[in-house]
Amino acid sequence: MMDCSTPISNSGHASRVSDSTRKVFAHYMVGLACQQTREKWARDIKTAKLAGIDGFALNIGPSDHWTETQIYYAYKEAEEVHGFSVFISFDMAAGYWGISQAVELINRYKDSPAQMRVDGMPLVSTFEGPNWVDNWPTIRDQTGGICLIPDWSSLGPHGVGHRLDLIDGAFSWDAWPKAGQTKMTTVEDLLYRENLCGKKYMMGVSPWFYTNLPRWNKNWYCSSESLWYDRWQQVLEVMPDFVQIITWNDFGESSYICDASPPQVVSGAEKYVAGHCHAAFRAVLPYLIAAYKAAPVEVDWHGQDTAIAWYRTAPVRAQRYNGTVWGPGGTVSAAHGARDVISVMAVTRSLARINIAIGTSRRMTFETDSRSRVSYFELPFDSLTTGTVTLTLNGKTAVGPEIKGTCEGGNVSATHTRHAYQTSS
Repeated sequence: MMDCSTPISNSGHASRVSDSTRKVFAHYMVGLACQQTREKWARDIKTAKLAGIDGFALNIGPSDHWTETQIYYAYKEAEEVHGFSVFISFDMAAGYWGISQAVELINRYKDSPAQMRVDGMPLVSTFEGPNWVDNWPTIRDQTGGICLIPDWSSLGPHGVGHRLDLIDGAFSWDAWPKAGQTKMTTVEDLLYRENLCGKKYMMGVSPWFYTNLPRWNKNWYCSSESLWYDRWQQVLEVMPDFVQIITWNDFGESSYICDASPPQVVSGAEKYVAGHCHAAFRAVLPYLIAAYKAAPVEVDWHGQDTAIAWYRTAPVRAQRYNGTVWGPGGTVSAAHGARDVISVMAVTRSLARINIAIGTSRRMTFETDSRSRVSYFELPFDSLTTGTVTLTLNGKTAVGPEIKGTCEGGNVSATHTRHAYQTSS
């Protein structure tokens, strides 16, 4: 290692003071965008911008024949939206990258008005690739300089700290509770900050994780009941230089916050993606992002009061787990890491009451904290609690899918991808 001597919906703007250097990006899986149109890119970019997101990290592999077309579309459409940036994230786990291949891509887009720049240099990131580290000095020379903020999470914060001479910062993919853990902490984030010795830190944030894709040997669930709320609270504790939401569109791992896009759903994931909308997670982002950029000054918020809810549509005991484990590398059944609750998150300007109900059998009223604009509540349920879910804020009601006492088709997958919905006033 080199020597190194909370408060947190839909509309409105921050703030008396804002740190314009802080940015929030969303991880976009370009590998899922085969035959995607420019119009689709335009919709995604405008939707992200409306949520307060500053740009996309464009995850690309080395061998997809559609990559060049899709990257071109992404940059061109981003150029049309003021204040929205994109940058390349080389997926080093998707195959072998040649030096000349990476150099050519960076040089082609580094002068685009949409290229995200840090300290005057084009931002470049990765998904993994610590074994490729010796190539980056050559790439710097052949591109005229870059700001390299890779994800080398497999090395951990201490390992990254031993390579500070090669990087300008680090991005942590650590955005979910580990195997056997129910909550995220900031321990890893603070270790990154310490080991980076003042270099840039990009913090990963995600709403949840579930995947069951045998062809990639993936079948696990990470505890996620309060993750979207917890992680944004932690952003305000750590105050990283950048935040990256993982992900915009990774349907196969259930971490998406974009609107439904069936052509992007990988084979095998349809059964746990279809009918499970995640768009409501974006409803609270304008305030959360504004608070992050304004901190420590409190945001002068004029947006709508907004509440969102997310939940599984069957209780744990009704599910067949089919080998699903609790967290990556875990050995314990995912049943031990999932709780039967409806999770509710609200952004309100003042004291407000929120009603949440399951059919006619379970109902509760929550009162927001007048000292904090963001609140989080949970309504527990069990196998005897069934019915349509309703969420009411300030007299306006949204209706979500029915909770049933049985798991349709016996698929753990369908019940681990939670439905999220919102109401605003």
